Amino acid sequence: MLLETNGLTKRFGELTAVDEVDLQIEEGDSLSIIGPNGAGKSTTVNLITGLLNPTEGDVLYRGERITGQEPHEIVQQGLSKSFQTASIFPELTVERNAIVAALGAEHGSFSLNFFKRLTGYDEVAERARRTLEDMGLYEQRHIEAQSLPYGDKRRLEMALALASDPDLLFLDEPTAGMSPDETDDTVDLIERIKEERGVTIVLIEHDMEIIFRVSDRIAVLNRGAKIADGTPDDIRGDPDVQEAYLGGVEI
Repeated sequence: MLLETNGLTKRFGELTAVDEVDLQIEEGDSLSIIGPNGAGKSTTVNLITGLLNPTEGDVLYRGERITGQEPHEIVQQGLSKSFQTASIFPELTVERNAIVAALGAEHGSFSLNFFKRLTGYDEVAERARRTLEDMGLYEQRHIEAQSLPYGDKRRLEMALALASDPDLLFLDEPTAGMSPDETDDTVDLIERIKEERGVTIVLIEHDMEIIFRVSDRIAVLNRGAKIADGTPDDIRGDPDVQEAYLGGVEI
């Protein structure tokens, strides 16, 4: 088992945002976490990746407890996360964005003057180059990130998550705000990343067509609790899922 959560719970005052969620993620799988708005999807991922501390429960990665560790410590163990909105350094070039991500993942911290002494970071620079090539952004490496079209900014944000060379990649609504063509290209990219890099992927996404296309398994949350977990065919016909999403109409 690559990663599992046991009784993962997060309360904000009287609100239970995540309610005793158990997840199991096998190495090489694509797991999608779905649910209506406010179901607790992003909060669950933030608990796993260290951006939030759970009220109760545990997170195990390769059998070791990582609950409560700092986000950079979790990244260094092989987990990485992209966000719902593009999280990039707008005034840095595409290349330097990728280098910052690769270096931060390796060392946990850095000072921006390291650009003056990049000769000591050949391995980091090579990892950044390979990631930009994989994401189709290498030709734009000298462009400031803020000048990229929206779809390319989202791809760069995914590249920053990949620059740490993770074993487990969390993608939080990677196609949000994209055109249909950009969405198709991004889904193709996700499938290629999984195949070529062997990365295990956890996807949060609202587009059910994308979910059924890329997922090996799907976990469904509603009001903070997991209500279903299974293959796409299992989930497609699950009456609890149909009720949570569409008032009983088949997905």
